[in-house]
Amino acid sequence: MKKIIYILIVSTLMIVSCDEVLDKEPLGIISDATVWNDQVLIDAFLTQCYIEMYVFDNENPSKMDGNGLWQGMYMINSISDESKAFATWSGNAYKFKFGNLLISGGLLEWWETPYKTIRRLNEFIERIADAPIEASFAKQRVAEARFLRAFNYFSMVKRYGGVPLITKLQNLNDPEEILFPKRATEQEIYDFIISEMDAIVIDLPETYSSTDYGRPTRYAALALKCRAALYAGSIAQFGQVQLDGVVGINNSLTNSYYEKSFGAAQEIINSNKHALYNKDANKTTNFRNVFMVERNSEAIFVRQHDNVAKNTGGNGSNYDFFQQPSPNGWGDGNADNPYLEMVEEFEYADGKPGTLNRAEIQKGLWTTQELWANRDPRFYATIYTQDTPWKGTVVDLHQGIITTEGTTVNTGSYNGILARGPQGGRAGFGVLKYLDESKNNKTDNLSTKTDWIVFRYAEILLNYAEAAFELGKTSDALNAVNQIRERAGIALLSNIDREKIHHERKVELAFEGHRYWDLRRWRIATTALTRDFSGLRYVLDYRTKKFQLIVMPQIDGSVNTPAFYERNYYFPITLARTGNNPNLVENPGYE
Repeated sequence: MKKIIYILIVSTLMIVSCDEVLDKEPLGIISDATVWNDQVLIDAFLTQCYIEMYVFDNENPSKMDGNGLWQGMYMINSISDESKAFATWSGNAYKFKFGNLLISGGLLEWWETPYKTIRRLNEFIERIADAPIEASFAKQRVAEARFLRAFNYFSMVKRYGGVPLITKLQNLNDPEEILFPKRATEQEIYDFIISEMDAIVIDLPETYSSTDYGRPTRYAALALKCRAALYAGSIAQFGQVQLDGVVGINNSLTNSYYEKSFGAAQEIINSNKHALYNKDANKTTNFRNVFMVERNSEAIFVRQHDNVAKNTGGNGSNYDFFQQPSPNGWGDGNADNPYLEMVEEFEYADGKPGTLNRAEIQKGLWTTQELWANRDPRFYATIYTQDTPWKGTVVDLHQGIITTEGTTVNTGSYNGILARGPQGGRAGFGVLKYLDESKNNKTDNLSTKTDWIVFRYAEILLNYAEAAFELGKTSDALNAVNQIRERAGIALLSNIDREKIHHERKVELAFEGHRYWDLRRWRIATTALTRDFSGLRYVLDYRTKKFQLIVMPQIDGSVNTPAFYERNYYFPITLARTGNNPNLVENPGYE
């Protein structure tokens, strides 16, 4: 499934002979009966459901084609404490950042699209039962459909809490309670996801041939169970039940969910089918290659991409175009700008905290080597900053030049050097993780070829560690975290606590779409996201070629402080949806 079939029927019919193609009904009027009696067309029907799973791409809410280009795989990072969004078209990110997510809704909505896909999946599951096709084929494809359906419900429950749970194909003559369903409880949705994975895991293969790579394996199902149960456990532990359980999970269920997450992780670990990627001697290169080397041992389930833009029939993404150092084809780029606080999360290789002495670094002049040497190797593979190697040269983010006379030039140039580096500066940092140096971000706006990893083995170890710790299995938790730190090339921990596990997730999984949801499920977002964040400005000293460093406080703006309110632990259902379905109750705080 490297290039998911976009012209579905045409592509599937290409595998049969010319005579067989001529025997087919005209494409525009293929009957329902024809589809459900043809294994090729049945497979194409399911492929369309895969295509509609835009959320696989780091929570991207819509199709990345010519119309949806502005939607970004980076936006989930911009609403967390990882980075600031500078893109002018990502205005809804600022709604989230400043606590202005209101009853009208906003960024990252995942409601209409998944319900459309869920309807297709329900139809697929019901209709394939009577189709004249191979039983083994049908069993596996039904398992895939149930995986996609469950992933959609997981993507919804973490946004909205309980949602209508629809598992049967609806018809216009159904009673009103079927056509206008109420919201299930949050617990019911999580229980459904977990039970579905338990039911299908045996029907999914352990591996696929190269042509079917990208379909969920047995371990992808276990990974979804592991993640969903971990979320449910932390919501039960730290959240509160409201609206008769429509949001929140009873605290008494905390350990049972952690046990399920722990058990699913343990199955993946004990299978020995996946492992931490660890092939390169250089630890920075090795961590870069976790994301750049396709089909490696760490990848459990991926969203595949090719080198062809989606709006020309391919399956590329826009990640490189928006995240590479500026400028891109729109004179922009560097869409996510990591905060200085995020950068400081990366420890020194010897295990010392990575926090800078901000008063000290703003005295005198510094080389970037003096400033950033001896960090966790993951830092150099995750973040780009001043002097990061890039495309045969280095990233240049300086803003301003100190002349030989000691004055600062902020515009134009000085002795042939631009006052502002080609990459523009901004917050002083960018996201290097996943970036492909071969891509030309002046022209290639939708053709990122790098697969996006939905589940990887390192996350499973971190899920295992978190569940183990909350269950009192501290030695198991410590061992799992130290496996990740050993692979990274930094000092091992001698003891473990909740804060250290949270920290390791933040660093290892940085900019992979986890942090925002983690802060919400731990119920610490009201503190972690209600604060000012900082950036770093490099001013080039012409005489020494070192830099004066200026910490930029309140980089999100001095007028408003980023804020996250209690109501924001769930998205609003919105007036439009409650207006269409009177049986939907709105989430607390949005009435």
